[in-house]
This record gives sequence, structure tokens and C-alpha cells, in this order.
Amino acid sequence: MLKDQVKELLVQQVNKEFYSAYLYLNFANFYQSKGLAGFANWYQVQAQEERDHAMLFNQYLLNNNAVVTLDAIDKPDTTLETLMDPLKAGLAHEEYVTSLIYNLYATAQDVRDFRTMQFLDWFVKEQGEEESNAHDLITRMELFGSDPKGLYMLDSELKTRVYAAPSLVL
Repeated sequence: MLKDQVKELLVQQVNKEFYSAYLYLNFANFYQSKGLAGFANWYQVQAQEERDHAMLFNQYLLNNNAVVTLDAIDKPDTTLETLMDPLKAGLAHEEYVTSLIYNLYATAQDVRDFRTMQFLDWFVKEQGEEESNAHDLITRMELFGSDPKGLYMLDSELKTRVYAAPSLVL
């Protein structure tokens, strides 16, 4: 049985993950409006992943007989002006989500909720990958983004990213 403090944080995380999907869809729309379909694709895939993360948390809660209350999802409040803005905002957001996952893990550990800790292990690893990908994208944009040919090649590469469903078993 889930302890109340763990359950509450898990329900909050469902909503946070849906917000992440909104945020990344907003980034995709920004890049699409700038004619960068590859960057838009990259963030559309990110949005799909975040929706899946929300659904994984939701299903975990349901599997543990918890009632899930969905809140309204806030409108993304990030101001996007330059091509670098979504990348930096994306990294900051992933670092924030990592802090949420770590807090959830620590709370589960404090109440000896080993099942939830095991469930969260996948998310701890996933957040490491998410932060690394965000860092790499910023680095590549810094290296190639100011050159039109470099930006075109980077955009073309990002267009090839395809969605892959998470492999977490509940």
C-alpha cells in the first residue's frame, strides 16, 4: 500500500509529466514556425515521451489502488525568441524534473516503500539520459547553429529521430 506522502507526490508527477509534454509541444511549434522541421520533430518526440511518462506514473498508481486526480495543465510560460531559447529552457526543465524524481525517491526511501523505489529506478536513469541529450543539443547548436549549412545539417539530422515507446514493465 502506498503511503499518503508518496501517493501525493506520484499524483503530482503525473501532472508534471503532462506539463512537460505541453512544454515540448510548445518548443516544437516554435521551431516549426521558424522553418526548422527537424528541431520541431525532435521536440514532438520529446512530447510523446513525456506523455508516456505521465501514463506510466498513472498506471503505477492505479496498479496500487490509488485514486488519481488530474489537475489543469498550466500553459507553458517560457518566452521563446532565439533558436537557443528552447534548448536552454529544455535543459533547465529536465534538471527540474530530475529534482522532482529525486525527491520522490527520497520520500519513498524514508517510508521504506521499496516497490516505488524500484519503479523510480527507471526514471532516475531516464533523467540522466534526458539531461545528457539536452546538454548535447546545446553543445551542437553552439558549434553549428551560427553557420547556415551547419544549422541545416543539424536540423536534417534531428528530423530522423523516431519515437520509441518506453520499455518499463509495471
